[in-house]
Amino acid sequence: MKFVFLLKKSFPIRFTNATLLITTFLWLGLGYNNALGQAKYSTKSKKAIQYYNESDNFRVRGQYGQAIGLLSKALQKDDEFVEAYIRLGIIYKAMKDTDAAAKSFEKAISLKPDDVRYGIAYFYAGELYLQLNDYEKALDRLKKFTAYKAGSRAIREHARELVGNAEFGLKNDKVVADFSPRRLPDVVNAFPMQYFPVLTVDQKTLIYTMRRGTTSEYDEDLVVCTKSDDGEWSRPETLSRNINSRFNEGTCTISADGRTLIFTSCFGRKGYGSCDLYISHKTGKEWSSPENMGRTINSSSWDSQPSLSPDGRTLYFVSNRAGGKGGSRDIWMTQLQEDNTWSVPESLDRSINTEKDEVSPFIHANNKTLYFSSNGRPGFGGFDIYHSEKTEEGWKEAVNLGKPVNTGEDQVSLFITADGKKGYYSLENLQKPTVKGELYEFDVPESIQVKYKSNFVMGNVYDADTKKPLKAIIELFDLNNQELVSLVYSDEIEGDYKMVLTEGSEYALYIDKKGYLFKSLSFSYLQHKHLDPIQIDVYLRPVKKGTKVVLENIFFDVDKYDIKEKSKTELNKMVRFLKSNPSVEVEIGGHTDNTGSPTYNRSLSLKRAKAVYEYLINNGVTAKKLSYKGYGMTQPLVPNDSESNKKQNRRIEFQIVYTTM
Repeated sequence: MKFVFLLKKSFPIRFTNATLLITTFLWLGLGYNNALGQAKYSTKSKKAIQYYNESDNFRVRGQYGQAIGLLSKALQKDDEFVEAYIRLGIIYKAMKDTDAAAKSFEKAISLKPDDVRYGIAYFYAGELYLQLNDYEKALDRLKKFTAYKAGSRAIREHARELVGNAEFGLKNDKVVADFSPRRLPDVVNAFPMQYFPVLTVDQKTLIYTMRRGTTSEYDEDLVVCTKSDDGEWSRPETLSRNINSRFNEGTCTISADGRTLIFTSCFGRKGYGSCDLYISHKTGKEWSSPENMGRTINSSSWDSQPSLSPDGRTLYFVSNRAGGKGGSRDIWMTQLQEDNTWSVPESLDRSINTEKDEVSPFIHANNKTLYFSSNGRPGFGGFDIYHSEKTEEGWKEAVNLGKPVNTGEDQVSLFITADGKKGYYSLENLQKPTVKGELYEFDVPESIQVKYKSNFVMGNVYDADTKKPLKAIIELFDLNNQELVSLVYSDEIEGDYKMVLTEGSEYALYIDKKGYLFKSLSFSYLQHKHLDPIQIDVYLRPVKKGTKVVLENIFFDVDKYDIKEKSKTELNKMVRFLKSNPSVEVEIGGHTDNTGSPTYNRSLSLKRAKAVYEYLINNGVTAKKLSYKGYGMTQPLVPNDSESNKKQNRRIEFQIVYTTM
């Protein structure tokens, strides 16, 4: 069975391989003979020439059967008619009958191997072999074509690019990796066309675009499937009647928690250009009516193919607007600002965008790895998928994802799960003419898995007294550089939340709501771990006298009371809380485990509490709002009978001692 990756819709133009536009221009615009500057055909048979000319009337209308019949009649009149073999090859190639196309091109070459007038046959054969991953034959045919200096300047330039692709493919052809694509079950592949698969971070919700027919006459809609605990996918349902309409909805992206959706619409909706981006938010079970993302993001040009960061606050998309790095399509980025507006989009730098086309960005859940497709870099032919890592200095130079993901065919769409182990994409099965796109999954070979894999923490946020769900701000900080790396909200109706945790750092997670004491959690992901999901329900305590909270992210060395640098994130959180609640007075309490003498432990706990007190004073908190005390080992949270319990008992707490709230 042969597959080709399905090209994404919502392109400003459609094409089936990297050179179809050039090929079409040569055949439709100039005519084959005029393009080569020929004065004569290779045959003297007037009847053969008549059949040949008549065949083109059918070919240009896509009536390939009639065209092939006429060309066969031409070859019956003269079986050495070179132009007829070349045209047959072009038609068979358009029909994706690669064996017949190769035989036709090779026959033309064999008849006139050294005639520069027919050098174009070497180009078409080389291009075909490149798509078939036969890099040796592709290189041989393309080099012969370039040596002839045949064809137009544009096609000669493209031939040199294809030579580079063939050389790259030959050099990298021995890369071996396990790649076992599996078609998703019939219950998912329920339509003539399905494509653009995206998943939530827990891999339980799959959203994709579908059509009920195989042509653009059929409307695009977004559908959703959910996976049960036993791994079975549900029947697809419309994502929402608030989103799907009589207009076009396609090419979507969803935040990791499944509550922010951005999609492309190209027809019918009020917009600014040929395709615009629209946004919808989920509250409880309902999606809001989509809104155009506005003039800041959408332009009078083509804007499509969105990809959201896991927290839904950074958006990558493709546009052919002015101001890019080159080509007709570049990848752009915009960020959600503190005032809840999106920043002016910026074109990504030359590490990503080239002078040709970049499409289909996908930012991994780790928020560090960007996948995208490009035809402007060394590759196996046409569009290949590349990846780049984000660093403090910017994006690293993009790297070809390699075989077997990339081949001589165009590869333009890929989704990788948070744990880096599975990939999802859409394929066109050439053996099913009534089905133009099906969804597949595969196990990502270990050699090309993401460097930083992701886990997630999930649960619900409640009022500790009433047990009612709360909408709260949930912030994730990298303790090593005190940077906010993610921000989401728990659902205001159900209180549920999801937050991505990525390998390579230590994190502080804060759950905060006005009128409540904030809750802090600590996660260390410096080392590679078995990335199982973490379930934590959070109960926020209202601000009132006597309420206590443990500061989980204040750190000291053993037997020391100097505050470690990575504690500043938590301390600064305390500063903001106290400044925003001027009526609150707190006591800072230091606690130890039972290791050592009571006198020593009381002294150490007092010094640690005082260190926190002094940091708050030095950062603008009024002294009269604060007091501190060392409790030593007198108030353990749990028995001191294990190291993990002792760690819980070594803590800094703060307690509300006065408030007018």
